[in-house]
Amino acid sequence: MITFSALCILVGLVCIAESAHCSSTVPIHGSENDYEVLDLTNVDDSDHVKLVSKVKNGKLYQVTIPNSNGTSVSSYYLTHLYGTPYEMGYAQGELLGPQINQFIDDTWEYFKSQIGGALPKYFPPWLSNFIETLGLDAALDFTELAVYDFIDSDIFEEIQGISDASGLEYHKIMKVHMIAGLTQGKCSMFGMWGQALAPEYRNSLLQLRALDWDMDGPFRDHSALTVYHPTDGTNAFINIGMVGFVGSLTGISSAQMGISEIGVSFPDKVSFGSESRIGIPFIFLLRDILKFDSTVDDSINRLSNAKRTCDLILGVGDGKSNEFRGFAYSSSELHVFDDKNMLPLNDTWHPRIPSTVYWGMDWICPAFNAVLSEQLLQYHGKITPEIAIKYVTSIEMSGDNHIAFYDLTGMKFYVSFAAYAPPLMLFSLNNSFNTTERSLQKSP
Repeated sequence: MITFSALCILVGLVCIAESAHCSSTVPIHGSENDYEVLDLTNVDDSDHVKLVSKVKNGKLYQVTIPNSNGTSVSSYYLTHLYGTPYEMGYAQGELLGPQINQFIDDTWEYFKSQIGGALPKYFPPWLSNFIETLGLDAALDFTELAVYDFIDSDIFEEIQGISDASGLEYHKIMKVHMIAGLTQGKCSMFGMWGQALAPEYRNSLLQLRALDWDMDGPFRDHSALTVYHPTDGTNAFINIGMVGFVGSLTGISSAQMGISEIGVSFPDKVSFGSESRIGIPFIFLLRDILKFDSTVDDSINRLSNAKRTCDLILGVGDGKSNEFRGFAYSSSELHVFDDKNMLPLNDTWHPRIPSTVYWGMDWICPAFNAVLSEQLLQYHGKITPEIAIKYVTSIEMSGDNHIAFYDLTGMKFYVSFAAYAPPLMLFSLNNSFNTTERSLQKSP
């Protein structure tokens, strides 16, 4: 349908510059990350973490860390939410109302300015006419109607709770999620286990999710960790993203499941088929994996049966069985990969590596895949989270928006919200999910 093709190009605008580097075959190497990891496994005893506020179904912390130059600091929010979807949304709105309003407003204005400035340069006349005729508001309203039936009702209830507590208009929050759900940023991922890891990690699964997504926009200025403690018997999970953003870009669940994602601008004709904008936005599908799934097979079934949309590479790891699978994902095709059948196969820039599944920045992206595979091969059999942080992603130069390493077997994760080689923070998943205190009233 012409309308959904147009919307795909429209919201993919911010990724045009990001994907240009995949046209090159010349590898570029970054610098090692020499910064020490900050241990925040016990947030209540850390000098870097401060309890800011409590409400009936939530607790808000502010995490402050030194920047890489040591002369300044940056901060982000860590929120624990409890209850029903509406209660958790309402608690978010109470704790972070002004910050969520700022993020939604900044994001909305940013996308409007990008569309206005870029149409003459990037878009053909028919698409310019389409946007001028329909307008961004109406286009996203149309998109929301097209995907509504495929989204779990919990999402709508949580957003309604945010809206009621923060005073932010419900449909404006939804529109920002529609934009994000259709945008395909450049990212990197790997899953490593067994002989690929150092001897002390041989019985573990290590997973990477690096997000490279439009550093000119407001996204990096509103970073947040959100820990969901649902009371309906589903998995607790952590969203690594932005304040008030309820879709999942990066995350881990109490079932020891982790997600990774890469937008595909350079597919091949074998692994990817047609695209559609009628279906479940990937940010909500990935969230469903975190909330509902317990095994890799659960996620394979979910992805196989979903009404899929755009071209993506997805990754799902399970720290209980130390399994990782990658997926070539499109509306008409779904292909599942392990280390034996991983594609694309190229001995120069994307070789198969035992006990490793990986992609750098895109499907056909020789320069970044070459650097990533080079580092993974160099340290094969020696990889630990610290080795990966120091010698792998910093050299590949991925993770400019945020980066996370999941030790899904050891139930810990490392995360940073700065570019390439910042200090990463170590959190305990067990401590995060076992923070069960629910305040019954607001703090004074």
